[in-house]
Amino acid sequence: MTEPSMTLNEYLRKIGTNLEGDFLREGLALLAQMAMDLEVTQRIGAAKHQRSAERTNQRNGSRERPWDTRVGRIELQIPKLRHGSYFPSLLEPRRRAEKALLNVIQQAYIDGVSTRRVDDLVQALGLHGIDKSLVSRTCKELDTWVTEFRNRPLTQRYPYVWLDAIYLKVRQNGRIVSLAAVIAIGVCETGERHILGLALGAGESEPFWSEFLRSLVQRGLQGVQLVISDAHEGLKAAIGKVLTGATWQRCRVHFMRNLLAHVPQGDKALVAALVRTVFAQPTHELAKRQVTEVVRVVEARWPKAAAVLLAAEDDVLAYMAFPQEHWTRIYSTNPLERLNREIRRRTDVVGVFPDEAATLRLVGALLIERADEWEVERRPFSLESMRKLTAPDPAALLAAEPQPLRLPPTR
Repeated sequence: MTEPSMTLNEYLRKIGTNLEGDFLREGLALLAQMAMDLEVTQRIGAAKHQRSAERTNQRNGSRERPWDTRVGRIELQIPKLRHGSYFPSLLEPRRRAEKALLNVIQQAYIDGVSTRRVDDLVQALGLHGIDKSLVSRTCKELDTWVTEFRNRPLTQRYPYVWLDAIYLKVRQNGRIVSLAAVIAIGVCETGERHILGLALGAGESEPFWSEFLRSLVQRGLQGVQLVISDAHEGLKAAIGKVLTGATWQRCRVHFMRNLLAHVPQGDKALVAALVRTVFAQPTHELAKRQVTEVVRVVEARWPKAAAVLLAAEDDVLAYMAFPQEHWTRIYSTNPLERLNREIRRRTDVVGVFPDEAATLRLVGALLIERADEWEVERRPFSLESMRKLTAPDPAALLAAEPQPLRLPPTR
């Protein structure tokens, strides 16, 4: 049998004298062909033209099959067997999200609602032609996965829940509208992250958020102690109505942006440093005392910013009533923001979705992939620290008194 390394060496010597071709595409084609030959050899127990007592089958020519890749279309010569069939492992169905992305582009062509960039997108993906039957099968398969994922029972208790929305452009009745894709993630009592739900609506109104949260409760959401989100009025009202008994944590990052909007540009760094002294306190009680001190200093020169801080005191410090090991992860929506950025990275490629079903299909597929990855990743909260939610540490005492704050002299 010819060694694969020898075949690769011969190929590299060949292209070394002729670099006019597409190196990546030709290299991928060679590697794919080598991989298929090795798979067939292992399956039948013998290489080409090799006599072996372990042989269980024979090669029977090959068949051509195009393979669309990110580096272009490759014409593969798939080996055929005299008995039975062979399908290369490298041609296994695409990842769910890749299927959804391909489907969105194909469906845009078929429905006649393609955006200006679809032609460029198809070429960038190395695709050629539209197969309507493939689109139909892909839609059906993905819709089944996404529907099952969105409606699955929630069998654990989730002390921490994050809520947020991203806005996507979707075509409706010949118009392009902006729809909110709302996402919920949670941490269960053993410290693992789970994606809890996904919904698509016209906006972040109280009825929409209430319906979404009720759907989570109906599926089994329970044990919620802290809900982390931004200060959207509709969302706040829905949390208070549906998740009764849960504390609301206003995202600290969003809060700082809102507060600094009332401060002149040249003074933002100073005010931000003053407010951060509140969050640097080791206990909830000391943080509340520090708020009083910061408000006293700030209100003389930036009264609106001082009023925002005073009004948000309880909501922005809610996380301090929970185990200190969790503070850096529960004081903001950052854990969900990172997930949203990954979704946006993929949805921005699409631009305008052809319909709501395609939107849910792609976002849902991305969430399923992320959920699969979280299953094998390290838990963000240790089991020991999660036990403190039900058995708080009685030894937590107040630290030293905060030092008075003084502003630098005005220029």
